[in-house]
Amino acid sequence: MGCVFSLPEDRRYAAERAPTARETSFIEKMKKTGKNIIVFYGSQTGTGEEFANRLSKDAQRYGMKGMAADPEEYEMGELSRLSEIPNSLAIFCMATYGEGDPTDNAQDFYDWLQENDDEDLSGLNYTVFALGNKTYEHYNAMGKYVDKRLEELGAKRIFDLGLGDDDGNLEEDFVSWREQFWPAVCEHFGVEALGDESSIRQYVLKEHTDINMNKVYTGEIGRLQSFEVQKPPFDAKNPFLAPVTVNRKLNKAGERHLMHLELDITGSKIRYESGDHVAVFPTNDSALVNKLGQLLGVDLDVVISLNNLDEESNKKHPFPCPTTYRTALTHYLDITQTPRTNVLYELAQYASDPKDQENMRKMASSSPEGKALYQSWVLDSCRSIIHILEDMPSLRPPIDHLCELMPRLQARYYSIASSSKVHPNSIHICAVVVEYKTKTGRTNKGVATNWLKNKLVTDNGHKSTVPMFIRKSQFRLPFKATNPVIMIGPGTGIAPFMGFIQERGWLKEQGKEVGETVMYFGCRHKNEDYLYQEELEEAEKTGVLTQLNVAFSRDQEQKVYVQHHMKKNKEHIWKLVNSENAHIYICGDARNMAKDVQAAFYDIAEELGGMTRTQATDYVKKLMTKGRYSQDVWS
Repeated sequence: MGCVFSLPEDRRYAAERAPTARETSFIEKMKKTGKNIIVFYGSQTGTGEEFANRLSKDAQRYGMKGMAADPEEYEMGELSRLSEIPNSLAIFCMATYGEGDPTDNAQDFYDWLQENDDEDLSGLNYTVFALGNKTYEHYNAMGKYVDKRLEELGAKRIFDLGLGDDDGNLEEDFVSWREQFWPAVCEHFGVEALGDESSIRQYVLKEHTDINMNKVYTGEIGRLQSFEVQKPPFDAKNPFLAPVTVNRKLNKAGERHLMHLELDITGSKIRYESGDHVAVFPTNDSALVNKLGQLLGVDLDVVISLNNLDEESNKKHPFPCPTTYRTALTHYLDITQTPRTNVLYELAQYASDPKDQENMRKMASSSPEGKALYQSWVLDSCRSIIHILEDMPSLRPPIDHLCELMPRLQARYYSIASSSKVHPNSIHICAVVVEYKTKTGRTNKGVATNWLKNKLVTDNGHKSTVPMFIRKSQFRLPFKATNPVIMIGPGTGIAPFMGFIQERGWLKEQGKEVGETVMYFGCRHKNEDYLYQEELEEAEKTGVLTQLNVAFSRDQEQKVYVQHHMKKNKEHIWKLVNSENAHIYICGDARNMAKDVQAAFYDIAEELGGMTRTQATDYVKKLMTKGRYSQDVWS
């Protein structure tokens, strides 16, 4: 099992927003601060933003001045004016999210690019680095689109589009691209590649000795004390603290822990639809936080601020400040993911053993042996910063520099397992607890699922709460209840379909005519991890589910999966899809399941629709375009 999980979005939180009127002109800001390179990021999980920050820092190493920028905060129509700044360059680090969509913070920029055909960008020098994942259908769609569209509007591409694949090694893709990119920039602008290799600090530490504790952040995402005084509307910058009313284990046996949680949203004014996602903000395990404090010999309860050395920056702090190291390491920083190469590079100077220093710098280099060492020693071994400090006793960085370099702890997204028609004040989550052994013999635990597992309904007489918000999705039941639906969701991929089934049942109770409702579910063993067995069998009995097909992959000699059941029912599936306008929904694993299921649809279309493979592929593509083939998948 891989150790890096694809994680969800970060967007700017209110804490970092300067209280003064926002400067929405990046041109004015660049002129005022003497910058000539601007790095825009479209980021859903913080990685695109991280890469943008690294590139803007690089600019300084080459005697230029860069700034990272969130396109949502600026007037992007000003791109045509970038030529007013000599030797200027715009870099775009663009991630793709969902089914080939822009990230939330790049949606407006995407719309602007699509709508403005008469825009003249002939004075704009640009390059794009795209962040995506090959297991998805629309690999790097957003980065490719921005690259192509800017050229169509007359801009000058000064370096080739970089494609980062998070299914492979995104970090290595980025490092290799960047390695060739900077020499090309230096050549283009005729500047000497100085390549100053020293570490550049972005923030300065301030310790607060006598501070009013009401002014100190204790884990809030946005406004100070927003967890004490909750005010709607609730969103990514202002999450709602939802009490946990149910937390039960779903599986009857087996090694794993699958769980069902219910969050109470009474009085929050939060609305959701079946198919939406609920985002939760987890916290790190306190034992790991203490371990880090112990390794670095630090008092974690010191109140600190990290203040940006660039006073003009929109980002005043790397996380809400003032706060304590303990709060930062618990609520704001991701201390368990494998660190990126720039972190190793910047921390190398603090290793007292020259061999350790050399290895850390080597892992951050683009030499084949350095890449191989990073791949095996960090990625394949799933080493977090804590493991690295344990295994390199000579490395003892100052904790403030470590906090500056650590990525933000992100919200995690789960497909909602309930219908708001049936449960208007409750949101259900179905998830599997992540825990695995690494090559170094350690046990790694998923941050969010282990945190959720421990959210008991009452904890020492207190209600357990979860900071959450809703993210709307395109995963929707058909507008006409008479349209048949085919749902394919093995494992925890069942989640959104529990909501769909509840909703179809509710529509029936309202006296509506409801089309066929077909479910394909799969798990390992019937008597171990058949999730929601009672509910599914009840829905079949009452006719809400017109057909329930369950694949138990390991209950017989040869493995049986959902696609095998689909092939058995191919005539029925083809009739529903081809003659009755059925909507198809797939939820769960992107890497194998979603691909195999799609191949099964190709086979059915070939065999029963008398098509060639190419025609069958086009047929399924058309269903996607019409919104009749929807996927909610993850890798």
